[in-house]
Amino acid sequence: MARRAFILIEGHSRGNGFRYVQAANRLELHPITLSVDPAQYDYLVTEGIEAIRADTDNLDALIRECSQLRATYDIAGITGFSGNDESVYAMVGKLCRHFDLPGPNSAAIERCHDKFTQRELLAEAGVPIPDYRVAVNATDVESSAAAVGLPVIVKPAVGSGSVGVRLCRNTDELAEHTTYLLGGKHIWRCLPKILVEEFAGGPYYIAHTMGNEVIGIEAADSGPLPHFIFCQSSFPAQLTAQEHERIADVSLSCLRALGLGWGPACIEFRWTKRGPVVIEVNPRLAGTPSPQLVQLAYGVDLISEHVKLAIGEQWDLRRKHSQTAAARFLLPDRDGFLDCIDGGNRAAAVSGISEVKFYVEPKTPIIRKGDYRDWIGHVIAASPNLADTEATLQRAVNLIDLSITRF
Repeated sequence: MARRAFILIEGHSRGNGFRYVQAANRLELHPITLSVDPAQYDYLVTEGIEAIRADTDNLDALIRECSQLRATYDIAGITGFSGNDESVYAMVGKLCRHFDLPGPNSAAIERCHDKFTQRELLAEAGVPIPDYRVAVNATDVESSAAAVGLPVIVKPAVGSGSVGVRLCRNTDELAEHTTYLLGGKHIWRCLPKILVEEFAGGPYYIAHTMGNEVIGIEAADSGPLPHFIFCQSSFPAQLTAQEHERIADVSLSCLRALGLGWGPACIEFRWTKRGPVVIEVNPRLAGTPSPQLVQLAYGVDLISEHVKLAIGEQWDLRRKHSQTAAARFLLPDRDGFLDCIDGGNRAAAVSGISEVKFYVEPKTPIIRKGDYRDWIGHVIAASPNLADTEATLQRAVNLIDLSITRF
């Protein structure tokens, strides 16, 4: 009998990539990664994971590679990711359909990938969202901001990880960021299209779903404006039963409006004066460390359950226990050379700490970009309650030495 293989399209060094490999191994599957550059994922080498160089933007090329693998293996399932890029996950849906395997709806993924299309569909379904306009040039941006009213959020209609997202509080900031987006500094993978949105203030929440079920809701805090980069998150969010129900109801409305409902998704909200307002629907599993927080808090391994779903097996989303987990991101306070980042072992030894991970090595040049690429590490903790968890996080973070010398 041929060995059962689990195909991963691309990967992720910082976050979920290695955890998918581990989940596949636990389920007695042979993980194989297809990537345009396998060397970018360090765990493939260190763990001896089979990897094949392939053009992952080319459906025909991926079909050929998978067809060749079928001569040796029984392909049990296919999934994939590339950082926060939904385009890879849309390709996964097309591959799964071609090989008659369980998988996401690629058309629904692509609709979500374009945030303007996503906004249009949510608005049509009556889902609460910020006021918005779409722009393709500087004149459009200026008139859109005037129509929505300053301050506004200005961001690429296609993108993720808060790349290119900024709060513009006045006309000078608006002109500056428009020049950044359209003047050649921002890298566009498609024709430039900009969303100009109302600034919805209030606490930030992320609903994690699998299929048509809301697993739980995470709370997140971002750093100083005008950027939106998470500095800490906790799970589950400290919500009343009524608040939780309202966010869960809106989350399910989003899934229906966008044609989702297979596999994982994460939906971002602001709690405003009018209640929960949808900031963004991501038709994929959230990036690290959210899956770890869910597992620590509830005992639900979203990655393993996603793999089970992708190979056609029964999943189990029942909570095994209940505690509070939180993560603190390590962020630079200046640009310069990273002289040292040390104390990880000391921090990890603190009771209640689950993980300490550094993303960069000493002597690395640090140039802040105002998005997820600024993270240089994270610390994760768990305990029976939020106050103890946050205190544990702080004790661990205090043991980490971080020094940056300005250029």
